[in-house]
This record gives sequence, structure tokens and C-alpha cells, in this order.
Amino acid sequence: MAFPDKKGLKDSKTYKFYTKYLRFRSSIFSRVIYIITILSVILFLSFGLIFKSVYEQYMNTTIRQNGNNIGSMVEGALYHSMLTNDKSALQSTLDVIHTLPGIDEVNMYDNYDNLVYSSFVFDSAAQSNPDCKSCHGSIKTLFPGGEKTYTIIDEENACSMTINGTGHRQLLIWSPIENEKSCYASACHAHNASEKTLGSLIIKIPLQDVDNAVITSSKHFFILATITTILLVAFLILFTRKKIKMPLNEIIHASEAVARGDKSTRLEIKPDLLDDMRMVSIAFNNMLDNLNMANKELENWSHQLEYKVQKKSEELSEIQSELIHVEKIASLGKLSSSVAHEINNPLSGVLTYTKLVHKQLNKIDLEPNTKESMLKYLTIIENETKRCGDIVKGLLDFSRKDQKDFQNKSLHKILNDTYNLLSHQMKMADINFYTDFSATSDTIHCSENQIKQACVAILVNASEAIVENGEIVMKTENTSDGRIKLQIIDNGVGIAAADIPHIFEPFFSAKQKASGIGLGLAIVHGIIHNHKGKIEIDSELGKGTTITIILPLVKA
Repeated sequence: MAFPDKKGLKDSKTYKFYTKYLRFRSSIFSRVIYIITILSVILFLSFGLIFKSVYEQYMNTTIRQNGNNIGSMVEGALYHSMLTNDKSALQSTLDVIHTLPGIDEVNMYDNYDNLVYSSFVFDSAAQSNPDCKSCHGSIKTLFPGGEKTYTIIDEENACSMTINGTGHRQLLIWSPIENEKSCYASACHAHNASEKTLGSLIIKIPLQDVDNAVITSSKHFFILATITTILLVAFLILFTRKKIKMPLNEIIHASEAVARGDKSTRLEIKPDLLDDMRMVSIAFNNMLDNLNMANKELENWSHQLEYKVQKKSEELSEIQSELIHVEKIASLGKLSSSVAHEINNPLSGVLTYTKLVHKQLNKIDLEPNTKESMLKYLTIIENETKRCGDIVKGLLDFSRKDQKDFQNKSLHKILNDTYNLLSHQMKMADINFYTDFSATSDTIHCSENQIKQACVAILVNASEAIVENGEIVMKTENTSDGRIKLQIIDNGVGIAAADIPHIFEPFFSAKQKASGIGLGLAIVHGIIHNHKGKIEIDSELGKGTTITIILPLVKA
């Protein structure tokens, strides 16, 4: 195929035709057509071979059956003449048989293979001779068996004297004449009973009509097979075009539309679609539906991401506030430490001199009322001085951050010691005190006294918040991130929501009747923070308070 130059290649009809040809050649539809054509040719040839084989076998069987019938009829016609040894009647019967349309020749041979009678007239001028021995040395070379034999001869494989110039095939039937009892016991002539055969008959039956019928039937079969094959190929091509090519083109067009950004394209699921095409179409539509769902999920994830960013920003703001609070507590701790050291010495002097004055007054004789009044004032001074000392001690505990006495300890043991320490006090206050230690790992790196001090402070606050039917529970459990969680739960009066953010600030107290100095929970917060832990409060007025402490475990 010749192509134009490159300049006009894309615009030429030849190029467009060649492009379509290549596209058709590489398509599924063209491959299916090629396969259908090849299979149809193979099917056509296979049917031809099968027809030829079956038809030939059938015709040979039919020919043999007809020959057998004709041979039986001839033998029956000649039986009486042979039995009576009536030669003229025998020859007359053969002449009559010769005139029948379905028989060419009937030749009778004696026991020595000599031609005795024949329905064929010998013609020396035509050089035709019905005797098979004229061409063959012996009949036994043609018919070696001792039973009735059937042989089909044609013009190429037989001598001219046999065919007699007819130019068509013949069926040769060789039938031996058996020496029956009626033959060797007949009155007209006799044969020895030891003889098996008395001679033989050779009957020649023409097959011209049969051959013509075979040729005509073969032509009709091949014409019908050709028409059937052409119709079958045409039907398969049309069926393939409708059921395969057109649905594939629809899928291609839909894919191109989706590639252009049209997400609303869907394939029509027709009721007459093939199962494979139906499955492909359904899968294509499901894929587009999944793409739409994925886009919607991406949009939802975008909104969720914005929401999560907002939540994280709020959490960061809370963490920042907590850091500011921690820094505030730390600064206050440093200030408290400095102030406590400065105040502690004067307070010790005041307390010492108060005790000395108290002893001196006991030794001096004064008026009882005056002396009692002075001792009372000194006692007040001593108590208030001790109270100031306790405040100073709390300030020092609040600001202490050393870890010199930290060791690996069992938290459950510390909690059991705390329970034993306060159980009597709780019982006296009519408070039900329980423990629920569910944690399997409880080893922490801590200061035992500080942890015990923190627990005691929380339990004391809990007992003071209970009015009636009191109940306090200490429970532990392990967290998923390898830490231990301690919860102290009470059913007291609870804490107001406005007071919870300030609960860990020094000198702040949420108690209605402040009996302490407001350093208990502040010290607890400092202890837990010093142990790299975390403390949280969940409380509601009238329902109780839950203080949660989370501490890191010692890794094995």
C-alpha cells in the first residue's frame, strides 16, 4: 500500500483508511471475526469429511445389502435348473436375467474355475470376453476366500473385458455353489458327498445410478453447507457487533467522558446484555459511584481536618494556659522558698522566747487572774507562732523539687500503707473506705513519703467534703500507653465549676469553712508534677469529686 508524503499524510484519505484499518485490526471485534471465520472454515471442512465418511459407509452398506438381495434372487432363479441339470432352461434363465436393468452379467463357473454358462454374449470382433481367466490366471486370485465375497471394481482398476465398455463402477459378487444334499442325492445326476463346492457364480451389478446419486447428494450437501456456513458467519458477526462491539464502544465513550471530568456519566444496563458485559458495566458504574463517594469523603475529611485543627488549637491554648499556670506556680514556689527561709528564723525565736516567758511566769507569784490571763495570751502567741511555722513548712514543701530519695516502689504498697493509716479515722467519721487495685503493673520511680503525703492530703480533703453516707474509693488501673492511673472518688459536696481552674493555686480553698491554709492541693500538684505525672479533677456540686493521678511506670 503506497502512502503520500509526510506533509499531506494526516489529511489524506489513504492515511485515514490505514488508521481505521489498524484500529480495526487491533480491536477485539476484529479478533472475534477472525476467530469466527477460521472456526467456520474448520467446521465446514470437518462436516465435509464427516459427511463423506458416513455417507460412503452408508452407501457401501446399502450396496452390499442390495447385492446380497440380488444374489439371493439369482441363486433362487437358477436353483431349479441346476438341480434338474436343464442346460437350455439354465441358459434361458441367464438370458432373461441379463435383460434386467439392475444386473450386467451373471457367469457360472465349474469346480475347476471354467466358465460354463454366461448371460454375456461373447464377441470376438469386439474382443470382449466375460471369462475372468482370460485376464487372471485363476479366479481364486480374485476371490481367495471360501465364502461369498463382494468387490467393487472401476474402469481404472479392472480390465476392459470386465467393464465391457460401460465406463462405470460395478459390484462383483462371488458366490460359491455349495454341494447340498439335494444335489448329491438327486435322481438326475449325482455328486460325491465329499465335495464341498460344485462351482461358483459371479454376478456383476452396475453402480452407475448409485454413483450419480452420490455425486448429486454431495453437491447438494456442499451447497447447503456453504450457505449454512455463510449464514452462520453473518449471524455471528451481527451478534458479535451488537453484543460485544457496541457495548465496548459505549464503555470507551463513557471512559473518555469521565477522563474529561464528567462524573455524572453512567452506562445503561440493558436487559439483553451478555453476562460479561453486564458485569463490566455494573463494575464501571460502581467504580464511578465509589469515585464520587471518595470525593465526598475527601471533602468530609477536609472539614474534619479543619475541625480537628481547631480542636488542636484549643488544646494547645489549654496546654499553654497550663504551662503559664505551671510557670506561675514555679515562680511562686521560688518566692515562697525565699520568704519561708527569711520568716522561719524569726518565728523560731518568737516561739523560743514565748516558751521561756511561759516558764518564767509559772515561777513568779502573781495575782491568779492576772497570771492566768498572761499565760493565756502566751499560749495564743505560741499557737499562732506554730501556725506560722506550719505555713512556712508548707511553703518549703511546696517549693521542694529535689529527687534525692527517689526509688522504685510499688504504688499498691504505698496506697495500702495510706489505707491502713487513715482507715481508723474514716471509720470514726462513719465513712466507707474501699480499695480496688486492678492494675497489673504498679512499680513507679518515686519518693514514697511524698506520694503518701499527696494521697493523705487528697483523702483528708475528701473526708472533709463528705456530709453523710460517706464513701471513698481508691482504685488503680493500667493505661494503654504504659502508665498507671490512680483515682480517688468521693460522694461529697463537690466543687463548683468556677473554682476548678483555681483549685491547685496556693492559698486557694474551695471549702465553705476554710480550716486550712490552702496549700494542700497546691503541694499535691507540685509533688505529682515533680514525679512527671499528671493530675486532673472531675467534680460536680452535690455529686462528688474524682481526682485522677497518672504516673509513669518503671520500664522492665
